Amino acid sequence: MITKFLKYLLSEQGLSPLTVEAYGRDLRQWADYATGGGRYELRPETASLNDLRLWLADVSLKGTSPRTIRRKIQSLRGFYSYLMRFHGLSDNPAAELTAPRAPRNLPVYVRTEETMAMLDAEESGGDGSFDSVRNLLIIDLLYSTGLRCSELIGLRDCHVDTVKRELKVVGKRNKERIVPFGYELSEMIDRYRSLRDEAVGFTTEFLFVRQDGRPLYRKMVYNVVHGAMEGRVHASRLSPHVLRHSFATDMLNSGAELTSVQQLLGHSSLSTTQVYTHISFRELKQNYQLAHPRAQNKGG
Repeated sequence: MITKFLKYLLSEQGLSPLTVEAYGRDLRQWADYATGGGRYELRPETASLNDLRLWLADVSLKGTSPRTIRRKIQSLRGFYSYLMRFHGLSDNPAAELTAPRAPRNLPVYVRTEETMAMLDAEESGGDGSFDSVRNLLIIDLLYSTGLRCSELIGLRDCHVDTVKRELKVVGKRNKERIVPFGYELSEMIDRYRSLRDEAVGFTTEFLFVRQDGRPLYRKMVYNVVHGAMEGRVHASRLSPHVLRHSFATDMLNSGAELTSVQQLLGHSSLSTTQVYTHISFRELKQNYQLAHPRAQNKGG
C-alpha cells in the first residue's frame, strides 16, 4: 500500500521525486514501528490516534527536529487520505495530530563580495578542461538564476536559449517558469556546450552531464559547490541551496521587487519569499550600526 501511495504522489499529484522519497522513508519508519520490526502484518485501519502519537513521541525522543516531525505528520495524513479515497477507509486518525512549531531560521547566504571572489578564484584556477569549465558554470548558474539543485540536474539542453538568454525550468509539482540570465553566463554556456559535445561525442538530453554523457547526480553537484566555497566564504553551510539563498538576498538588496523574486525562485506563496526581506533588513541594520555615529558605542 505504501508503494502504491508513493506512485500516486509521483504520477497523479506531481510531487517531486525528493519529496516522495522523504514520504517513503517516513512511512516505512512508521510501518517498522507499527509491526514491531516486521514481525506482524501492517494494518493501517487498526491504528488509532494514540498509536500514531506514541510513534511520534518515540521519534522525538531520538532527537528528530520539529521540522522533520511536521513532515512525518504530513506523510501520515496524506497516506490515510489516500486510503480513505481509494481503499474505503472511513477514518483518518492522523488528521488530529498536532504538529510542533518549527523554528523559522533565516536562510544561510554568502555576502556578494565573497561570492564574486569565489567565482573569480574558480575561473582563474581552472585549466580550461571540460570538468573545470562545467564546474564553474554550475556554480555561476546556481548563483545567477537561483535554481534548486534538482532543477539544475534536470535542466534539459533544449530549454536553455543563449540567444534570448533565458531558460525554462521545471520546478516542484512540475510547474514551469522562465528564468532570464545575462550575457556573460550566455557566453559561458556556449563555451561549455562546445567542450561537452566534443568530449561526449553526441547530443545530450540534459545540459549538464559527465564526460561519458550521463547526467549529474545530487552529491556530485554538492561536492562541486562545497569544494569551491570551502575556505573562501564565511557561511555555516556550504551547499547549492546557499547559492539560491544568496541569489534571492542579493536581488532584494539591489532593489528587485519581492513578487519578481518570487517568480524567479518558483515559490507558490509570497510568504516563502518574504523570509529574505528579514535578511535584507538585518543587513541594513548592521550597516546602520556600523556607519552612523549615534548608533555606535553607547547603544544609540
